[in-house]
Amino acid sequence: MKVREGRAWILGDARVKRPRRAARFLPGLRSFRRRRKVWQRETLLDLLPEDSFGAEIGVWRGDFSARLLSEVRPARLHLIDPWRFESDSEYQCACYGGAVAKNQAEMDKIYEGVLRRFASEIDAGLVFVHRGPSAQAGMKFPDAYFDWVYIDGNHFYEYVKRDLEVFATKLKPGGVLAGDDYGAQGWWKGGVTRAVDEFVAARDCKVRRLGRQFVLLPILR
Repeated sequence: MKVREGRAWILGDARVKRPRRAARFLPGLRSFRRRRKVWQRETLLDLLPEDSFGAEIGVWRGDFSARLLSEVRPARLHLIDPWRFESDSEYQCACYGGAVAKNQAEMDKIYEGVLRRFASEIDAGLVFVHRGPSAQAGMKFPDAYFDWVYIDGNHFYEYVKRDLEVFATKLKPGGVLAGDDYGAQGWWKGGVTRAVDEFVAARDCKVRRLGRQFVLLPILR
């Protein structure tokens, strides 16, 4: 729960900047659906504390990573993604399964592009890139390390479930666990929603829904 204090907000144990106006739409967007998703992510970004340790699971080309850096201004941002092409037919509608990238060579180029895009931040010790399965990467962090984690990796139920379980233990008390595509069916057959709902029910906490974004705040163990 957040409590307003002057021009700041208190979120768990972390101070959060004052929320910006949600009506600030980016110019030139192609559809209302696209504008709505931007708006929802704007609201989510307002919940994340500055000068924090955060992680983004599922990076792709790093577009949202760049927004996390510029708007949240974390002290450390860990980018986690396998950048692996999935050839199974169940992934054919995924960006990394044929809908955009057509093979592993193209995924390797996307990964290399991320390294170039954030080269200065990597050199400065602000951004850390982890290439590999997200749950395996998460287990290498100490418990109570992150202030927030954003989950947008493999959307199938078993992967989302594992990400939630692993990274919940890596959050500081009052930390924020959030993610994308909650309530959407998609090629992942509703796996995000199912995993989040089961996770919430087992821990007696509530999910805050911002359109297709979800926020678990706080996490009660």
